[in-house]
Order: sequence, then structure tokens, then C-alpha cells
Amino acid sequence: MRNYLKALRRTLAVGAVTLAAVSLQPLHAQAADDPGARPSPTVVGGVRAQQGEFPWMVRLSMGCGGALYTQRIVLTAAHCVDGSGANTSITATGGVVDLNSTQAIKVKSTQVLQAPGYNGTGKDWALIKLAKPIAKPTLKIADTTAYNNGTFTVAGWGATREGGGQQRYLLKADVPFVDDTACGQAYGGSLTPGEEICAGKLKEGGVDTCQGDSGGPMFRKDNAGAWVQVGITSWGTGCARPGYPGVYTEVSTFAADIKSAAASLGG
Repeated sequence: MRNYLKALRRTLAVGAVTLAAVSLQPLHAQAADDPGARPSPTVVGGVRAQQGEFPWMVRLSMGCGGALYTQRIVLTAAHCVDGSGANTSITATGGVVDLNSTQAIKVKSTQVLQAPGYNGTGKDWALIKLAKPIAKPTLKIADTTAYNNGTFTVAGWGATREGGGQQRYLLKADVPFVDDTACGQAYGGSLTPGEEICAGKLKEGGVDTCQGDSGGPMFRKDNAGAWVQVGITSWGTGCARPGYPGVYTEVSTFAADIKSAAASLGG
């Protein structure tokens, strides 16, 4: 979930406009009506994704999203998991936009690796190793800041409005980059520049991730026209509120660490 505790991690939802704005709230967030709190994300102001459009999207049973880093490793948010080690309690669902589809691929976890040093602020990434591969295309991650600009796409099964429920169908929305200065004016010292990247319609709001979208990817096309992940849905204040963009883990900052961690999992 997007943090509701610090500003609500966006662990639960996508949807308000059909997805008006996806705002995720962390598991350690404050009340949704607290502008200083970190909220939970889901896609607000979005539309339904087409089957096969984002084949690397994964839904996790604790109420978070993720993306296939490899066919046996899911990249998600640190606040979605409880530490590192052997873990067979998580079910990853992939291969579908409709979570009730009979074509859904469901695989149990075997191990979790939470970002070393994660303490609820920054470093909001984690890897989940699966018992067997989900035979779908994977999503490459950005290893430079070259794509930390422009318009991004977010997707998830989270709420479509603050306080809303999880969605059956995968929703998607486009959100513009918000620079650190403007984002810092909204969140002050809660923002960790260099480790987090912000996106959303700053003035008007209306489009964002929300509760239940936490851990899902924020992505865009690279210079070759391929999708590349630049962010991980992390937190924000409320969902799609004017003046409060979504906050995402800046993937390029941790690309080397993620690669090394994945290698250690052997996936």
C-alpha cells in the first residue's frame, strides 16, 4: 500500500476516474486527512489496461503490486514486505488484467530480500523470489537518470479514490514528472531527493496512484521504444490531491543494488 503512516504508502488501490489518481500509502502512514502524512497508492483517474498490454505486471497477495524483474523475481516496494529471509506466504498473480480470470498464473514466494538499511524513509524497494517462473516478458529497469523526466505511466489494481477498495481489473494512467523543488514544497523534509522521484498533475490533481498500488512500477518508453521502469510506487498524501504528487522510489539510484540482490537470490 502507499504509506498511510508517513503519508500513506500506496499499497492498496487503482482507480478513480476510473482511476482518477493513483496515490499509494505506506504501511506506516498517518491519517489520510493529514497533509503531512504519506498516503497509500492506487490508480486514480485512469482507464482499464488491455490484456497483454503490460505483461510484466504482478499482483501480490498482501495488497501490493510489482513487476517481473526476471521471470522468477518480482521487484516491489520495501514497505510491502516484512524484512528479508525465507517466505512462502506471498502469492504472486500474473499474466492477466482481470484478477478473477481462469488464465491467471498464481505462484508462491520462496524468499524475500528487503532493501538493506530500509527504515521507512527512502530505499523503498524489495525483491520477491518465486517458487517457479511466471513465463511472461520482464520489465527492464533504468540504470541512469536519462529517463527521469517527461510523462510516465502507472498501473495497478489499487483504489480509484481515497479510502476505496482494491480493483478487479488492472488500471493505468499517465502522470507528468514533478521536479524535486516543486515536490519538496509539498512534502518538505519527508522527501528524500536522490532516492525518490515525484510525478502527478501538481496543480489540478485528479490522476495518481492510490492504496493498493504500492510496489507497482512507474515506467515510460526509452529511446528505442521499449518500456523501462523508472519508479516504484511508494507514498504520497492522499490520492490525486492538488498540490500533492505521488512519490516513487527512483529506480536508477538503486539499479546496481537491485541487480546485485537479484543475483544473490539466484533467480
